[in-house]
Amino acid sequence: MKKSELPFLAASELSKLMKAKEVSPVEATEAYLERIEKVDPKVKAYVTVTSDAALKEARQAEAEIANDQWRGPMHGVPYALKDQIWTKDVRTTNGSSILKDFVPGEDATVVVKMREAGAVMLGKLNLSEFAGGGIFKFPYGQPRNPWNLEHTTGGSSSGSGAATAAHLCATSLGEDTGGSIRSPASFCGLVGLRPTWGRVSQHGLFRSTWSMDTIGPISRTVQDCAMTLEAISGYDPMDPYTSGLEVPPYGELLTKEIKGTRVGVVKELVYNQSIEPVVREGVLAAANKLEDLGCNVEEVSIPLLDAGCSYLIQIPLTTTETASLYHHLVRQRLEEFNYDIQVKLLMGSVMPAQYYNKAQRLREVLRGQVLDALTGLDVLIGATDKSPAPKIEPGQMPGSKEKMMESVTAPVFQTVGLALASVPAMSVPCGFTGESQGALPLAFQMGGRPHEEGRMLNVAYAYQQATEWHNRRPPI
Repeated sequence: MKKSELPFLAASELSKLMKAKEVSPVEATEAYLERIEKVDPKVKAYVTVTSDAALKEARQAEAEIANDQWRGPMHGVPYALKDQIWTKDVRTTNGSSILKDFVPGEDATVVVKMREAGAVMLGKLNLSEFAGGGIFKFPYGQPRNPWNLEHTTGGSSSGSGAATAAHLCATSLGEDTGGSIRSPASFCGLVGLRPTWGRVSQHGLFRSTWSMDTIGPISRTVQDCAMTLEAISGYDPMDPYTSGLEVPPYGELLTKEIKGTRVGVVKELVYNQSIEPVVREGVLAAANKLEDLGCNVEEVSIPLLDAGCSYLIQIPLTTTETASLYHHLVRQRLEEFNYDIQVKLLMGSVMPAQYYNKAQRLREVLRGQVLDALTGLDVLIGATDKSPAPKIEPGQMPGSKEKMMESVTAPVFQTVGLALASVPAMSVPCGFTGESQGALPLAFQMGGRPHEEGRMLNVAYAYQQATEWHNRRPPI
């Protein structure tokens, strides 16, 4: 196989070739670095490329594998991670010019775990400022969708979506507060998984909303997602909120045996009037395919999962917690933030305590509704986003107060409800808008019981093996 073709292999395929000593980690890393140099100027996925360090790690992995010291599926596999995650001696900007010179003195736990698994870090990936989903200012370049450069990748894990879809890394890490893994995965035709809150350590993460932030994988296939999740999961004494439950062998759970699995199509995540027909049709077609594969599919109503309801619950939580985390910057350097982030920080700084308290109480009601539904069902499905990836608009502030408020508070996020419920959730490709060159990916999202990522992954794997969406390459 030509070296230039290596970046187009699934991470799981690349891993098998490395274990068999048919492809070397150095060869694969060089291939990715060459493709990054050629393609990244078009998609703006990377903030920092760590070429020298990556080649050093690749040489170490190559030597270990040659000496039959194989560490597992991630050994020698090149990956990249959202620049919200700390990396020792490598700058971590959190997507902001405020932190352009910040260099952490330690690695985040997920970075340590990936290194222990033998993975090779290619660099740090772009994001909206402070993981806030901003749309007006990208100091390290506007990330662009590899399927159509005029369209967005979604946020806030913008670079993770762009890099993985453009084959600039074998797999990546993002972070999901209200949907920042699932939305870029949806827009870029990828598999993105938000683990159960507490399944993956948050130590070494620039936090946004401490009660919701979750690091997880964005990958091209379900297998790649499973092997990445397995590498980063597990208890961490540096994060008291991590679960002590044993980490399942997620890759081994991919059997395609899903006959009898009880699937609930959430009405509020499919028939909401804001969801575009092409998205709804894609989700319902995916539900039909799961039924063909032996699942028992039924419709279910979970009222607070409605995008408008869940987003109104999220606003007091995310704005207040983010403003409290960065109160010193709000007071001293507010004008340096992206304009819409300024609005959210100020909103959180003056949010009455009773609103925050009411939102927390409503969150418990929402979580109860989701868990009640999951007592009789194994997984829930609905649309990940209300539309395919929208076009990138000019980076300017809205022309009126009404448009500004609409951009900040519009209930358009389908992903928020499952994040509030603290259950695992993932986005899975389920089609394209058309067969023309400008076709954009479609996706459905899936939610499951806490710590049952393995069940969701297996359902997604069975669906993936029965379809061909994951085999397509973007035209870039």
